[in-house]
Amino acid sequence: MTWDRARLGRLAFSIAIALGLTLVGLGVRASRTGRDATNLPDAIDRMSPADGDRVLRQSQIVVDFAAGFEAELIIDDVLLPTTRLDELTGGGAAAAPGAQVELPPTAVWDPGNATISFQPQVGAVFEEFSQGEHVGVVRYWRIADGRPRVRSYTWRFTTD
Repeated sequence: MTWDRARLGRLAFSIAIALGLTLVGLGVRASRTGRDATNLPDAIDRMSPADGDRVLRQSQIVVDFAAGFEAELIIDDVLLPTTRLDELTGGGAAAAPGAQVELPPTAVWDPGNATISFQPQVGAVFEEFSQGEHVGVVRYWRIADGRPRVRSYTWRFTTD
C-alpha cells in the first residue's frame, strides 16, 4: 500500500478534526456557568449586587436565602440595624397581610421570603454608597441551629 499525497492529506485532516472535537468536548466539561460560576453557598439562592458588580450609589442590596435561614447584613464593616418585616406595625397593631407599610431606613428581614435587603436612603446608616469599592458580608444561620452556628459570605461591589 502506497501513501500518496491525497491519502496523507485526508489523514492529517481527519486527525485535526478529531483533535478539535476533543478540545471542544474538554472545554465544555471544564466550563462553569450559572450557579457554579457564582460560588454562592448552598444557603444563598441569589444576591444583588453580585460579587464584582458595578452599581449606582442608591442601589438596593438583596440577599435571597433558602427556606429555614435568618441573616444580618454588614457593609464596609458596619453592622446594619435590622427590622423584621413580620414585626412592623401599623397604628400599634400588626399590619394586616398585604397592607402597605412604611419601611424603616434599616436592613429589612422578610421571613416569609427569606430575604434580607437594604436600600440606601435618608436617615439610614448609608444614605448613598460613596464612589468606589464596598465590601458586603452577610452572616446567616439555620433557624433550627440558632446564632451560635453562624456562617458568613463576603463579596465586593463597586459604585460609580
